[in-house]
Amino acid sequence: MFDGRFGIVPYIMPGFDLAKKAAQIFERDPTVEGLILLKHGIFTFGADAREAYERMIAAVSAAEARLAKRRKIVFPPAALPAAIAALADVAPILRGACSLKDDKNEGAWRRLILEFRTGPAILDYVNGSEARRYSQAGVVTPDHTIRTKNQPLLVPAPETANLAQFRKDAQQEAKAFVERYKAYFTRNNAKADPPKRALDPLPRVVLVPGLGLFGLGRSRKDACIAADIAENAVAVITDAEAVGRFESLPENQLFEMEYWSLEQAKLGKETEKPLQGQVALITGAAGLIGAATARAFKAAGAELALLDRDGAAVEKLAAALGALGIAGDVTDEASVRAAFAHACEYFGGVDIVVSNAGAAWQGAIGEVDEKILRESFELNFFAHQRVAQAAVKAMRAQGTGGCLCSTSPSRRSTRAPISGPTACPRRRRCFSSANTRSNTARRAFAPTRSMPTASAADC
Repeated sequence: MFDGRFGIVPYIMPGFDLAKKAAQIFERDPTVEGLILLKHGIFTFGADAREAYERMIAAVSAAEARLAKRRKIVFPPAALPAAIAALADVAPILRGACSLKDDKNEGAWRRLILEFRTGPAILDYVNGSEARRYSQAGVVTPDHTIRTKNQPLLVPAPETANLAQFRKDAQQEAKAFVERYKAYFTRNNAKADPPKRALDPLPRVVLVPGLGLFGLGRSRKDACIAADIAENAVAVITDAEAVGRFESLPENQLFEMEYWSLEQAKLGKETEKPLQGQVALITGAAGLIGAATARAFKAAGAELALLDRDGAAVEKLAAALGALGIAGDVTDEASVRAAFAHACEYFGGVDIVVSNAGAAWQGAIGEVDEKILRESFELNFFAHQRVAQAAVKAMRAQGTGGCLCSTSPSRRSTRAPISGPTACPRRRRCFSSANTRSNTARRAFAPTRSMPTASAADC
């Protein structure tokens, strides 16, 4: 394609040896316009910066033109279920399957954040009948392995009417992925000098036929990077398969890259915060108590979904904290369901829910208007019940437990003579929290209740 205008440098791990080999290839024919470093990239030369740049554009354009010619049908589709399950239902199942129990803390889990991507090119790729061949061939370029591991996790298509089977299949596939990674590490570490310390074996990309792909990471930022790399891999492998067959590197060379100290340095060595990898959803987030709670969870490393009926205020807070802002009304059942679905689509699930939205109505209980009592019960009792039910549903889908915290005013503030409209529903909520605790204890949920001291204006 380039008619001898480029030198070809065989794959060598980055470093001095690669530089030496590139110099040797160039010295054999100094008239070349550039070098193609297999599995790394392309370099062009010129008398000045403009000529080098123009040669790069010409070379890349020639490659694109070649890829556009004589393309075959790249990925013949596999048979899929008639109805593919919704993203909000699938994501928590995958997130739970791609979690590990924390050996250091009883009942705790090492969780990952999910970032979803889809589109025509991605769907063609994940829906292909030979997806298990080309998707498992390896990474596009070696340094991607530190972000995505060598292969993605491929799960069966999720059928709307059979999510229980999908959960079982996803758990089995994730478990098999972990075992394969551990075996890969053991095989290659036996030859390493000095021996390496194993990284966590969880997948960083998940392919879901009929739906799309997920990037996974210990933070949303890391999940987005993994998803970006996965999208790039889809494009590159699609082009390679259109004109031939995609090939990566042998696993021993990928292991060298994944565990090379200079590659690992790219990930940084920051100490993880206590709530790293956890997703917290906070209602009434734009109020004083809600905002303070959000800042505390952010400082502890959690990813945040902030819910408040004041859309402008919650969006402003979310922008300041790097969180997801959701405008919604906890007194509306559909709004609560939509908020949790949005959080599951955005992060993959929910681990901690702070049911904080509330208000303080005042009046003597023997004189207060029934309308006020009903409004107070709607916000201070039934709304919290709706949030608790939505939270438990998401946490059960994940299968890794969770924490549900319902805030109430201090006992002192609910003993005031005019506190009846507020005290009655909130005391009922205490009983409801205790009942939720007993009903969910076997699934490692932890419903709790906090009593922040605040004035009526703060609630």
